[in-house]
Amino acid sequence: MTSHRPERLSEMIREEIGEIIAGELRDPRVGLVQVTEVKMAPEMRVAHIFVSVMGGAEAQRASLEGLLAARGYLRAELAHRLSVRQIPELRFEIDRSAELGSRLDRLLRRAAKRSSQP
Repeated sequence: MTSHRPERLSEMIREEIGEIIAGELRDPRVGLVQVTEVKMAPEMRVAHIFVSVMGGAEAQRASLEGLLAARGYLRAELAHRLSVRQIPELRFEIDRSAELGSRLDRLLRRAAKRSSQP
């Protein structure tokens, strides 16, 4: 029987980190950031936090820098909010799935247009 603990912890971290970023984090580098997914490493010592950032590459870079600088604060806040023995190390990454999805849509439309031409 498999444990659902990693999935539950991932969801709790996603919700709490999202609330902290939106309401309490005061770093001016962090723009409009949404936590899209949290994946736990198998041993649950590392949480890979995927974020979507409004804006271009510069906004993404600045927001990622701000989040990396705030890791200690975020872990401390999670320790207060979650009843778990050990708070995992937080690793932030830009979620590129929306970009990939729109690129795939463009490619499919282009292919469909070409196939419908005589």
